[in-house]
Amino acid sequence: MSQEIIKLLLQGIQETAFMVFISTFIGALIGIPLGITLVTTSKHHILENKYINQFLGTVVNIIRSVPFIILMVAIIPLTRLIAGTSIGTTAACVPLTIVAIPFLSRLVETSIRDVDFGLVEAAQSMGASPFQIIRKVLLPEALPTIINNITVLIVNLIGASAMAGAIGGGGLGDIAIRYGYQRFRADVMLATIIILIVVVNVIQFGGDFTSRKKNKK
Repeated sequence: MSQEIIKLLLQGIQETAFMVFISTFIGALIGIPLGITLVTTSKHHILENKYINQFLGTVVNIIRSVPFIILMVAIIPLTRLIAGTSIGTTAACVPLTIVAIPFLSRLVETSIRDVDFGLVEAAQSMGASPFQIIRKVLLPEALPTIINNITVLIVNLIGASAMAGAIGGGGLGDIAIRYGYQRFRADVMLATIIILIVVVNVIQFGGDFTSRKKNKK
C-alpha cells in the first residue's frame, strides 16, 4: 500500500472522527434532555403534559422513520443553509446530528422509564422539585445505561458517516467508495473495513467499561 493511500486513510480517520464527535456532542446535548422530557411529560409523571408529550413524540417518530440516505438528500437545502455547502465533512454533520437527536432521545427515554418510580415518589414526599428529581434521582440512576446508549449512538453514527461518503460526505466511507470500489482497490476496501472494525470495538469496550464503573448496583 502506497504512502499516498496511507495518508488518505489517516485523513479519512480524522474526518470520520470529526463527524462522529460533532454529531454525538450535539445529539447528546439535545437528545438527552429530549428523552427526559418525553418521560417526565408522560401520563402520571412529574411534569405531565399530554400536548407537549404527543408533539415531541410525533416529531421524533417522523425523523426516525426516514432512512438516513434519503434524509441526507431531502435536507440538502437545510444543510447548505447551516453549513454553507452540501458536500464534505462539515455538511455531513448536519444530517448526522438530526439523526442522532431522536435516536438517542428514545434510548434515553427507555433508560429513564426503567428507573424505579418508587424513588421518584420518595423524593416527592420529601418535597423535591421536578428539577431536583431529574438531577438527583432520574439521571444518577439511569447514568450507566445512558452511557451505554451514547456508545450505541457512536457506533451507529460511525456506520452512518461511512454511508455519508456515498454522496461526498468525506471520511472513511468516501475513501472506500472512491478508491476501494470505483478503482477496484481491494486493499483499500479491506483497510477501511479493518479500521472501522477496530474503532467500533475500542469504542464499545470503552463504553462498557465506563458504564460498569458508574453502575452502583
